[in-house]
Amino acid sequence: MLKKQYDQLLAKDLSRQQWDGCFQRNVLTVLEQTYDQALVELQALPFDGGNNAVDRGLTDLTKQTLASFDGFVDDFLQFVVDKHRTSCALSNFPGEHKPDKAYVNEVMRDIAGLWQKFALNVNAYFLECR
Repeated sequence: MLKKQYDQLLAKDLSRQQWDGCFQRNVLTVLEQTYDQALVELQALPFDGGNNAVDRGLTDLTKQTLASFDGFVDDFLQFVVDKHRTSCALSNFPGEHKPDKAYVNEVMRDIAGLWQKFALNVNAYFLECR
């Protein structure tokens, strides 16, 4: 689903000739929407949070929930980088066609901010349910 969403956003950008920053913009858009949707789905699940242990402000359920996302961003970024490197439409825009390490690292810092927000929201939800 994420790959399809990314493909649609990239195609939309290219059709509007908005290739500058499309890697960063679309990665962040897809991940932010994914984290928002994951939080909504989590909040819809019935559970009893009474036995939810807390260690230094972090609940056990938070740790378990976040662990289910291990490797998720790395796989998604690999897909996106491969997509850009094989895109004929982006071949005239070297910074987007073959994102360099500095650009990828910048995107990863932005992703870290999204992840932090998501993790804090998940933990706050579990703390409220105690």
